[in-house]
Amino acid sequence: MQTLTPELLLRAYAMGIFPMAEARDATEIHWIDPRKRGFFPLESFHISRSLARHMLRSTWRISVDEDFDGVLAGCADRPETWINAEITALYRALHHAGFVHSLEVWDGTALIGGVYGVVLGAAFFGESMFSRRTNASKTALAYLIDRLRAGGFMLFDTQFLTPHLATLGAVEIPRADYRRRLEAALNAEASFTPAGYQPLPSSVVAGSSAGAASGDASSAGAASTSGSTKSGTSQRNTQTS
Repeated sequence: MQTLTPELLLRAYAMGIFPMAEARDATEIHWIDPRKRGFFPLESFHISRSLARHMLRSTWRISVDEDFDGVLAGCADRPETWINAEITALYRALHHAGFVHSLEVWDGTALIGGVYGVVLGAAFFGESMFSRRTNASKTALAYLIDRLRAGGFMLFDTQFLTPHLATLGAVEIPRADYRRRLEAALNAEASFTPAGYQPLPSSVVAGSSAGAASGDASSAGAASTSGSTKSGTSQRNTQTS
């Protein structure tokens, strides 16, 4: 059996497949290649009025790559998780190599939410997100999408679609469509930390409102809420508040 290395993991993402373990203590990792792929058109993210009000009034702080281990641990901190010890070690290695990034949400010194994912070219592969406060993961997602737009990303892969992500603008697309988008994104360049990018709550809210108004979902395919509830950004059994 071939040893799973960070390099092999990146090759798998470039082919359109990703790993999952059955449980925290599982020793075997499975490769997943969904027939229908979760996909977030970057211009169709929807911020509700209540979330917009919360973001504009909130004193929460947003950071990037400040506490990757904390985000990874937060995503795995649930009764059932696909993040086992081997996956934890692999993504830590990819983070140190600059291929995996995290976005954190802080209330004072408390890490209350976050999201992390893999970056290749102009593709962002959302792995998991977590929330310890109401609206924390939604806030993380709003800032993440604003960052991906600013950095020139073409593809936000959520792996699976959940009803929660569908309400925010995510859709399902066929595997063949996904792979065409993936190929184009892999041959382009983007930056998760674009020069001079300093998002303010007002600009993130305004940008998402404009994106929701203009829309992009029609070009990606009809939205569906029938996707697996095991994932979503890809949340894979994570909290979504």
